[in-house]
Amino acid sequence: MAKKQFKAESKKLLDMMINSIYTNKDIFLRELISNSSDAIDKLYYEGPEGMSRDDFFIGIETDFEERTLSIIDNGIGMTKEELEKNLGTIARSGSLEFKKSLEEGNKSDVDIIGQFGVGFYSAFMVADKVTVVSRRFGEEACWQWESSGADGYTMFESAMIGHGTRIILHLKNNDGDTNYDEYLMDYKIKSLVKKYSDYIRWPIQMEVEKSRKKEDGEDNEFETYTEMDTLNSMTPLWKRAKSEITDEMYTQFYKDRFFGTEEPLRVIHYSVEGLSSFSALLYIPKRTPFNFFTPDYDKGLALYSSGVMIMDKCKDLIPDYLGFVRGVVDSEDLQLNISRETLQQNRQVKSIAKSIEKKIKGELAQMMNTDREAYEGFYKNFGLALKFGLYNSFGSLKDDLQDLLLFYSSTEKKLVTLKEYVGRMKDEQKFIYYASGADVEQIERMPQIEMLKEKDYEILYMTDDVDDFLMRMIKDYEGKEFRSAEDNDLGIEESDEEKQELQKKQEENKELLAKMKEFLGGRVRDVRISSRLKKSPVCISTDGEMSVGMEKVINSMPVQEKAHAQKVLEINGEHSAFEALRKTFDEKDDEKLRVYTSLLYDQAELIAGLPVEDPVAFSNAICGLMK
Repeated sequence: MAKKQFKAESKKLLDMMINSIYTNKDIFLRELISNSSDAIDKLYYEGPEGMSRDDFFIGIETDFEERTLSIIDNGIGMTKEELEKNLGTIARSGSLEFKKSLEEGNKSDVDIIGQFGVGFYSAFMVADKVTVVSRRFGEEACWQWESSGADGYTMFESAMIGHGTRIILHLKNNDGDTNYDEYLMDYKIKSLVKKYSDYIRWPIQMEVEKSRKKEDGEDNEFETYTEMDTLNSMTPLWKRAKSEITDEMYTQFYKDRFFGTEEPLRVIHYSVEGLSSFSALLYIPKRTPFNFFTPDYDKGLALYSSGVMIMDKCKDLIPDYLGFVRGVVDSEDLQLNISRETLQQNRQVKSIAKSIEKKIKGELAQMMNTDREAYEGFYKNFGLALKFGLYNSFGSLKDDLQDLLLFYSSTEKKLVTLKEYVGRMKDEQKFIYYASGADVEQIERMPQIEMLKEKDYEILYMTDDVDDFLMRMIKDYEGKEFRSAEDNDLGIEESDEEKQELQKKQEENKELLAKMKEFLGGRVRDVRISSRLKKSPVCISTDGEMSVGMEKVINSMPVQEKAHAQKVLEINGEHSAFEALRKTFDEKDDEKLRVYTSLLYDQAELIAGLPVEDPVAFSNAICGLMK
């Protein structure tokens, strides 16, 4: 029998199909099952008399002795001419032509998965010979197509009962990289069907081996038997009406599909019709995944096209700051690349991603408004992700995310929103005040907030590293600027008497303050008498954009050049420590003044959470005072 050559540049193109287009050998079964589904769709669309939907199936058979894997369908089948046209010409797709004819006839109720006509050739990734036996529905003749790859193919008339197609893969011999025998194992086939083709609309059936207790045997005696099993669930949960789905069904799907150990915090199930039609089933978890804030965390939503899984985790469908969301998206409108393993960048993808982002943010806002306790639980786990989302967007997401942020309030003693804070601001208050520290307890003890507390101004406590950077990014809320408690200018109006008293004290101690600044060298920008301190002897404030908190964060990173905030050492002019400074200065004891100045500055750094520059000198100075 004469061998025919492929009509395309066969060897080069087929090598590319096998070695370049597909990166995962397991994909072959998905492609062949999708082709079988297409074939059944085509026949079902024609509506043959005497056949119902229940008559159609896709079968999988294995033969260990012959080392063959067969995929069978009772779909429309192919004539000799169609076999030669569809399989003899690489990259010609009968499904694509059929889809075009449906579109031209304005028929949209049948979905055809195949588009490119190359999926069939993925079989050669695992098989060294492929046999296709097919009979077109309504035709008498049955034809067999056979090929071992790029060297061509043969065709001859064959015997076959019924209509449809049988694809027989003669598996390659095992090698060091791949155990091809695995594709004959029940567990492997079932796992591939579950992963890639679980939602194909036609039943995928296979005879599987099972065990059972012998009827007349002992308790520990079992026998094996075979039974025809349907391997796929066919109808995806997200395609079903919400009224048909219970909370338990949503939770079970979450646990099975995403390995959750408890019910999710929220379920978002919705569909969109329009230029980019899709269905989505999304889950907000209750707890943070153990590696969520590490580079190892792999975000993304499972992507399906017409029930066929394309990607297990599609990163393009969800922004990083919402990466904690798990779920699936299914769309018939996606433009896939030729292998169907990855997406082409296109407007549909961006449109779907934008809709998902908006939907999740809307769900979070609703949770905050209707179930504050649940939202606060969510925020403790994922609030940091929202902050990073706003910061990394350089403020472009300010309007979308700022109302989802929560901060601990000095007056309310709980988490509050920016809107709630602004709604309580005193009439004379100019700024939204905040203070940064390792935790609430540390911030409560900060000397920088003493004046704000005396004025009974509410202070937002910022305990995340990103907070200082975030406040400078968003700048204001409803026209009210943010102002750090350590900022040199708190914007608090003082009485004329208070101003005059401070200026007088500053002038009287001008030489002392200058001497202290000299002793501290470049460590401070200035030394001043403080108006903010009421009880504490000393604190550090800052001039400029960089705060002490920002300095700490930047210097904790592996940076070549250390960051330095423009620090100001503020002294409480009413404190006994200042009197000691004054006395030492009057006695012209520069050495003791140097020690006192260094101790006070080190104390201020410790209070601010900064490391002491020379711990040994600090310790020796304290011990020297104890003599």
